[in-house]
Amino acid sequence: GKTYSPISGNLVKKHRTKDVLDLIKSFDEREKLLLLSPISLEEGRTMADKLNVLKQQGYARVQYKEEVLRIDDALDKELHKDVFLVVDRIIVKHEEDFYNRLADAIETAFFEGKGTCIIESLSNKTQTEFNNKFELDGMTFLEPNVHLFSFNNPYGACPKCEGYGDVIGIDEDLVIPNTGLSIYDNAIFPWRGESMSWYRDQLVNNSHKFDFPIHKPFFELTAEQKQLIWEGNQYFEGLNDFFAELESKAYKIQNRVMLSRYRGKTKCNVCHGKRLRPEANYVKINHTTITDLVEMPLDQLVNFFNQLELNDYDSKIADRLLKEISNRLSFLSNVGLDYLTLNRKSNTLSGGESQRINLATSLGSSLVGSMYILDEPSIGLHPKDTQKLIKVLKALRDLGNTVIVVEHDEDIMQAADEIIDIGPEAGTFGGEVVATGTYNDILVSESLTAKYLNGQLEIEVPKQRRTSKYHVDILGARENNLQNIDVSFPLEMLTVITGVSGSGKSTLVKKILFPALQKKLTDFGDKPGQFTELKGNFSNIKHIEFVDQNPIGRSSRSNPVTYIKAYDDIRALYAKQKLSKIRNFQAKHFSFNVDGGRCETCKGEGEVTIEMQFMADVHLTCETCNGKRFKKEVLEVTCHGKSIDDILNLTIDDAISFFNEHSETKIQTKLQPLQDVGLGYVTLGQSSSTLSGGEAQRIKLASFLGKGSKSDNALFIFDEPTTGLHFHDIKKLLQSFQALIEKGHSIIVIEHNIDLIKCADYIIDLGPEGGERGGQLIAQGTPEDIAKNEKSITGEFLKDKL
Repeated sequence: GKTYSPISGNLVKKHRTKDVLDLIKSFDEREKLLLLSPISLEEGRTMADKLNVLKQQGYARVQYKEEVLRIDDALDKELHKDVFLVVDRIIVKHEEDFYNRLADAIETAFFEGKGTCIIESLSNKTQTEFNNKFELDGMTFLEPNVHLFSFNNPYGACPKCEGYGDVIGIDEDLVIPNTGLSIYDNAIFPWRGESMSWYRDQLVNNSHKFDFPIHKPFFELTAEQKQLIWEGNQYFEGLNDFFAELESKAYKIQNRVMLSRYRGKTKCNVCHGKRLRPEANYVKINHTTITDLVEMPLDQLVNFFNQLELNDYDSKIADRLLKEISNRLSFLSNVGLDYLTLNRKSNTLSGGESQRINLATSLGSSLVGSMYILDEPSIGLHPKDTQKLIKVLKALRDLGNTVIVVEHDEDIMQAADEIIDIGPEAGTFGGEVVATGTYNDILVSESLTAKYLNGQLEIEVPKQRRTSKYHVDILGARENNLQNIDVSFPLEMLTVITGVSGSGKSTLVKKILFPALQKKLTDFGDKPGQFTELKGNFSNIKHIEFVDQNPIGRSSRSNPVTYIKAYDDIRALYAKQKLSKIRNFQAKHFSFNVDGGRCETCKGEGEVTIEMQFMADVHLTCETCNGKRFKKEVLEVTCHGKSIDDILNLTIDDAISFFNEHSETKIQTKLQPLQDVGLGYVTLGQSSSTLSGGEAQRIKLASFLGKGSKSDNALFIFDEPTTGLHFHDIKKLLQSFQALIEKGHSIIVIEHNIDLIKCADYIIDLGPEGGERGGQLIAQGTPEDIAKNEKSITGEFLKDKL
C-alpha cells in the first residue's frame, strides 16, 4: 500500500539516493546544478556558530536568497535563517564514475540536512526537494509493516481501546433508549424531569436559529444532526459538555448515580470501533484503506481484488499475495459465506458458519492425501446454498482427499459417492450398519432413512393451518442489515422465520424480538438491537423462553433426569424402601450432588480426574465405587430388584416401561415428554457433557412439555431445532411443537429445513440475499402463500414439498 497524508491527501514518499540520481540523469549534459542541504540550528546555537563548524569541516559555500556566498562573507552578513549549505556544485556528465562520486555527495547532503536535500537547476532556477525520512506536511509517518495492520499486535492496536474497539464510556443507547421519539418528545433520557429540563429547553427554544428538526424521530436525523446533539454549539450545551459537568462534580452522590446509569460499552472515540491505530488508515490501495476492505461483504471484496489495477513494479511484488487472497476469498464465498465481512467477530458466528470457515481454511491450505471429517456442515445453510457446499466437498475430494460427512440433508446424501446408514434406531437399539452403497442402493433398502427418502414414510403437511387474532409487532427493525422493516409475529401458532443465510433472521429474532420482549415482560435482559416500536397482545405471553443448544447443566453430574425434575421423585421412592428406613436413609442419600450417600472418593462423578501438566487430563473410573457414584450401603437399597445405579443406567424407553409396570405413574408422566421428543434412547443418568446440542435442546423442550397450562402462556423461540435430527426425529419434534401449541403456547422458529417449514402455520421470509443485499421482508403468510410468491427463494423449494 501507499501512505497518504491526512492533511493534504498527497502521497508520502521516502526518497533514496537513487531517486536523486534519477533526477540528475534527466538533465542535459553540461547542465549546472547545486546540491543543497537546509541548515537547522540546535537549541542555544547561533548561525555564526554553525557556519564556523561547517567551515572547520571543510565546506566553503552557502546559499542565501538564491545567492551563493563564501562562508567568510556569510559570517560578515550576520545571517540568522533560510541559509542552505552548498554540498556540491555539479556539471552534469552522463558517465558511471560521475554518478558513483555523486552518490557519496548525496548521502552527505541527506546527513547534513537531517534527512532533506535539494537539487537546484541554475539555468531555470527550479528546486526539487528530497527527504529520506517518512515525512510530509510537518508529520512523521510510520513505515508500513504487517504488525501495523493487526489489532492483535500492540504495534497496530488502537492505543485507547487496545484493539477491542469498545471502551467504557457514556452509552448512546442508554442516553437515547427510544430512537422513535423526537427531541421535543424527550428522546434524550437524562434531560427529562424538572432538574435537567433546562438543557433540553435550551436546544428546543433555540433550534430555529440553526434549523434543527426537533419534531423529527431521532433515528431519522442525519449523522451531522446527531453529532451536533453531542457536541453542542453557541446556542445550547451538548451532551458531551453535560456529562463532563457531571464528572467535574462527581463528589455529589446524585451525579455519580446519574453517570453510572448511562455508562456502558461504547465505541472507542479514537479508532471509532475499527480497532486499529489511526496511522494504519493512512495506508491505501487504490484509495481504499484496510478498514474499508474488512467492512466490505466478501462478494464485493472478491470484485475489488479482481479489478485491482497495479503498475508493473507493484504487480511483481503483489502477484503471489493477490493469488492467495483471491483463492481464500473465493473459498469462503463458495461455502455460502459471501454475505460476511472480514471484521465480523467470531463470537457472533453461528456454529455452521464457523464450521464452513474452517472448511474454507482447509481448502485454502491445498492439502492432499488428508481425511476430512465434517459434522453437519449444512447447519445454518439455506437449501439454495447447499449446492455450493457440495461443490466444495467435491473439490476437496478431487484434490485427492477423503471426505467423511455426518449429515441428514437429502441433497448431500444424493451427492455422496457412498452412504453408510447406521441404525436401525437410536441408543441401545442402534449402532449397527443397516445399509451401505450409493444413494440408489439406499433407496431400495429397508432402513428408516430409506423409507423417508423413497416416500414410504413422510412428514405430512398439516391438513389445515391455524389462524390467530393475537400478535406481537416489531416496527422499524434496522439492526445490522435489516432495512427498517415492520414484522408481525402471530401468537398461539407455529411461526417459522426463513430466508437465505445472512438475510437477517437471527438479528430480527435473537437481537431484537427476544431482548425487547424480555425487557417488556420482566424489565431486565440484554439491550435489544435498533427498532422503533414494540406493540401487540402482551397479555397472551406470560413469559418468554429462548431454547438454544447450550448444555443443560454446568456440572458433569447434571443429566436428563435431574433437568426435568424426575430424579426428585425417584430419590423419594428409594427413601421409602424398607432397607432405607432401617438405615435411616433420606432422599438426599440418593443424590450424587451432596454429601451423605454419594461416593466421597469421586464426589458422585463415577470417575476421578488426574491432572496432567502438559497434556489433556486423564479420566479414570473410580476404584472405590466402580463408576456407580454411590456408597456400597446405598447401592444395596433396591426397588423392584433394581438399585439406584441400575435405574440411572436405564434408557428413557426402558425406564418408562419399568415405572409403568410398577404403577409409579408420577415418575412415568415426568419421563414421558423425553420419549415424545425422540430421546427414548438416552440413559437417565447420561452426563450432560456427552449430549449433543440438538439433544440438549430437545431435553429443554421436554421440560416445558412436562409442565405448563393454559393460564401460563409462554412464547418459545428456537434457533434451528432440526440441527442433528433425522427425518424421523423431525416428525417427533413437530409433534412436540403441536402439543405445546395445544396448551396455548406460541412458537417461533428460525429454520432452513424445508420439512419443518412446510408444517408452519405462518412463515416470515426475509431476503432476497444475504448481507447488504438482504434484510428485507420478502413475503409472509402460509406456506402456500410463500410458494406462490415469485420473489421468495424459500418459496421455490417449498413448491416441491407441497
